[in-house]
Amino acid sequence: MIDIASGAHGRPTALRPFRLEVPQADLDDLHDRLDRTRWPDELPGVGWAYGIPLAYVRELAHYWRHTYDWRAAEAQLNAWPQFITTIDGATVHFAHLRAPEPDATPLLMAHGWPGSFAEFAAVAGPLTDPRAHGGDPADAFHLVLPSIPGFGLSGPTRETGWEFKRVAAAFHELMARLGYARYGVQGGDWGAAITREMGRTHPDRVVGVHLNLLPGAAAAAEPTDAELAALSPAERDRTRASWERMRAWTRDKQGYADIQATRPQTLAYGLTDSPVGQLAWIAEKFKEWTDSRDRPEDAVDRDHMLTNVMLYWLTGTAGSSARIYYERAHADYWGQPPEPSTAPTALAAFAHDNFIPLRHIADRTDHIVQWTEYPDGGHFAAMEQPDVLVADIRRFFRNLRTRPAS
Repeated sequence: MIDIASGAHGRPTALRPFRLEVPQADLDDLHDRLDRTRWPDELPGVGWAYGIPLAYVRELAHYWRHTYDWRAAEAQLNAWPQFITTIDGATVHFAHLRAPEPDATPLLMAHGWPGSFAEFAAVAGPLTDPRAHGGDPADAFHLVLPSIPGFGLSGPTRETGWEFKRVAAAFHELMARLGYARYGVQGGDWGAAITREMGRTHPDRVVGVHLNLLPGAAAAAEPTDAELAALSPAERDRTRASWERMRAWTRDKQGYADIQATRPQTLAYGLTDSPVGQLAWIAEKFKEWTDSRDRPEDAVDRDHMLTNVMLYWLTGTAGSSARIYYERAHADYWGQPPEPSTAPTALAAFAHDNFIPLRHIADRTDHIVQWTEYPDGGHFAAMEQPDVLVADIRRFFRNLRTRPAS
């Protein structure tokens, strides 16, 4: 198991170069465990209804064992300059990709669960070097791609209390250490909660918040007749659809979150000991949360998904990453609506994400200056719709640059 913290040295605030070099013994151990998998039974003909199907997991595990090439993935990740530092007692790993344009906008992009910094592979090039990808060099970004404390190469955390607000504060400190006084932020899933909080707490430092998920913007309760009557016909239909999707989520899909918010340690034993257990726990979400039909590969590249799984497996952070759910559920703000944010905010809403956001709810707490709904794509926007996401990010920050000063 990779232990990042054991390599710490020098000043606590130092930014130390980091390179992925997984010992061959760890890969041999993974292969041995995959070869000795003890498979469960399965009811006939149930498809995905009871969870990820046995035949598919067998196929995916066989591919992982015999075809997937970690060393190739490792080399691709090592093409990014990476660093680690210690913030608030936690190891923070990040990639730092500077654009060739010296006046590029700094942009921190934050992943969620079960994601990782690797999910930004397809968007990093176009964002940092638009000139090389047929774009306008004025749209270039210096990218900072951190791993959330407790996740992958920033894990495990060593103490309680690492909920998303604490992560937001740590990421502000990271940007300060990099010398960025003003910067943009972008995120989905937990990354959305973290980056929205960064803009809310420091609108003087955050020039804009770009999200592909907006916390608290879906219908949390069945809309009343009075609420519906006040809306346009289109927003009325969208509100009904948002509530139906929320009901379906509560009935069939939020079990993983309830477990991680209540017993992350108990879950950790199985996922840390069994690679197939870890694989199934994550791959199911890449099917359920994406714009896919029969399997995750309808929406995301199989090798890319497995690289994401590897970053959890090799670091043993199944339990540590799950703890962010527990910490939020036991924080004093749990159950409260989002605190208002004045930071300029954009939402790219992909049709097949977990929740349907509603503009009339978002406007209560967020300063929305760009709202775009896309017919394709789901939860993992940077992997599913990289070109669309890049264009949306560019448009948002370009408009902020050209907006007259107030």
